[in-house]
Amino acid sequence: MPILYDEKSNTLTIVTDHTSYQMQVDAKGYLLHLYYGTRSAGCMDYLLTYADRGGSANPPAALGDRTYSLDALPQEFPFQGAGDCRSPLLRVRDASGAFGCDLRFSSFRIRDGKYSLPGLPAAYDEEGDDAQTLSVILQDPRLGLEVELLYGVLPRLDVICRSAIVRNEGKGALLVDKLESACLDFVHGELDLICFCGRHAMERIPSRQRVEPGSRLIGSRRGISSHQYNPLLVLADRMADERVGRCWSLQLVYSGAFRAEVERDQYDQIRAQMGLGEEAFSYPLDPGESIVAPEVIMSFSAEGLARLSQQLHEVIRTRVCRGYWRDRERPVLLNSWEAFYMDFTGEDIVGMARQAADLGIDLLVLDDGWFSDRNDDTKALGDWWVNEEKLGCDLGELIRRVNGLGVSFGIWMEPEMVSEKSELFRAHPDWALAIPGKHPVLGRDQLVLDLSRTEVVDALFEQICSLLDQGNIEYLKWDYNRSIIDVYSHGVRDQGAVLYRYMLGLYGLLERVIARYPTLLIEGCAGGGGRFDAGMLYYTPQIWCSDNTDAVDRLTIQYGSSFGYPSSAVGAHVSACPNHMNGRVTPLATRACVAMAGTFGYELDPKRLSKKELDTIRGQVQDFRKLSHLVREGRYWRLGDPQRDAVVGWEYVSADGDEALVCAVVLRVEANEGMRYLVPCGLTPGATYVERASGRYYPADALMDMGMPLPGARSLYDSVQVHLLRCDGVADIKEGTRR
Repeated sequence: MPILYDEKSNTLTIVTDHTSYQMQVDAKGYLLHLYYGTRSAGCMDYLLTYADRGGSANPPAALGDRTYSLDALPQEFPFQGAGDCRSPLLRVRDASGAFGCDLRFSSFRIRDGKYSLPGLPAAYDEEGDDAQTLSVILQDPRLGLEVELLYGVLPRLDVICRSAIVRNEGKGALLVDKLESACLDFVHGELDLICFCGRHAMERIPSRQRVEPGSRLIGSRRGISSHQYNPLLVLADRMADERVGRCWSLQLVYSGAFRAEVERDQYDQIRAQMGLGEEAFSYPLDPGESIVAPEVIMSFSAEGLARLSQQLHEVIRTRVCRGYWRDRERPVLLNSWEAFYMDFTGEDIVGMARQAADLGIDLLVLDDGWFSDRNDDTKALGDWWVNEEKLGCDLGELIRRVNGLGVSFGIWMEPEMVSEKSELFRAHPDWALAIPGKHPVLGRDQLVLDLSRTEVVDALFEQICSLLDQGNIEYLKWDYNRSIIDVYSHGVRDQGAVLYRYMLGLYGLLERVIARYPTLLIEGCAGGGGRFDAGMLYYTPQIWCSDNTDAVDRLTIQYGSSFGYPSSAVGAHVSACPNHMNGRVTPLATRACVAMAGTFGYELDPKRLSKKELDTIRGQVQDFRKLSHLVREGRYWRLGDPQRDAVVGWEYVSADGDEALVCAVVLRVEANEGMRYLVPCGLTPGATYVERASGRYYPADALMDMGMPLPGARSLYDSVQVHLLRCDGVADIKEGTRR
């Protein structure tokens, strides 16, 4: 069983296939954290030490024992008010405004299956997972405060999920000023912190630093998970690399403002924690009310960063993403944005669909500019009716013409936004998040609609349905292009609850859309990768990875994304050159090679391409269809770091080891340099592989030891794709088939 209770030691132990996680209720009634690491048996309370540490406070339960202080003990759910002066997960105020609580263990319960969270996304289990849930109740009788800690165990995936529900079971009002979902306390260790930072058009760049004394805080105050910091942390041994060393991860299943912190304290202990953002957060709890903390997915690997990423990829792809498109091949698409921006007619779109059909592309996406008087980005958001004059017909007719060419139809929306220059805003100015008497702060000339209000969510749902019901729309790009700055809602009594309730409103809206249109493919987007997180992936199985489509920049963006997110979630397209953002010119083959490390599509005007380029694209589309199962489901290996290496590579290996795809791009060249080699990983030891294109045979063990030469990668930005098929010895195989 994944969850074990030992009455003698008063320990609760969570076991996955390769890891153990242990906590203990101590003699004072506090819940202490003992261990998270390689699977191990027995009680780990020998790790705890006690000493009279001057200056560390002693709670009343210590009964004068100066060697007992929560300031020096590892905890499962640290809170403010009992002497731990490190960063807490919970801070509450009572009706008088006084801070502080004292949470003690009350009870626990073990049940089969993995918990779900009301109104919030969370990983789920399926038959055969042997999942279990541990519920631990902590209580403060003085306040009537109860906290239920939830642990969901997916043993085969080596994943433990955590959440917490804070309840007011007393008679007086409470105010929750801080709520985070999970922490990991390490009693010692020399660890590095890896976080994923960036900006618009350059998201999720890995940053690795030593955990030094003091605190490293990342997060978002923007109302979304943000381009600047991703809600994913990795802690790793100093010498850990892709294949060797211990590493731990915390990944938040939430798309709003968040907070994550890693602190090395006075005794060289390390605490890593993650949860809701503190800025503009103060959540009132009247008697009988509760608040649910977003889920954190935790995982551990003793075999380096690659294995940790593979564990996260599997849980995100198969236990967070869900629905019709989870395991299906995604359509290759052509998006109109970089071809026309907002300057197009209906005939332009039909012409593009005709070109898509000729190239073998599955789906045409009509991006921004199709509605109301939307010819620039200063107006019309919220007025989601079709500009029939611009299109020359109604939307249903346009869709029928596109479908008649054998091409599916998709469309862009930005449902959460409103322009001041719009009929919706003129009719309902109070529906926007804006502070009365203060000129609102604009972003991209738009405001954010108040999704914390039921009537606003209902109106948005009706608008979305009215659009989707006009024809056979099979794909929806759901965009979001600004931060939340002015936090004020006419629908709540305490403005500190707005940002949290906004996310509940968004998730509820998405859930309703999915229920009504279960086969609709929704791609998330927030100025590109500004809301690229596990929370959105619960509703949208793919997310536009970045507005930056330059193949070279995308190597770094997709490299960083790969630490926590599977390639099946990464929206990636081939765009025109020179690139519209940075002016760089890269070969068409390389642009496709990089975009094939995601959902794959095109963001350009085929009319501007030569016949040779069009023929190349036809071949790329055919190649991707042969390889997409590997990209979607294969184990992913990083074979280089684009921030450091002259050649950066990546690889997919099928679960059975019968097939592999090795890719590489040259980022630096020198005169008269030697041959470049790439070392694959994850192949089947003792097996022989044949390269599909050349028919050349390779012994797997030698490949994984010394690698393969890359003779086709000699010039700057050249790329290579090597498709390997496992065979028995050097027996003949049919091209394109697998054993």
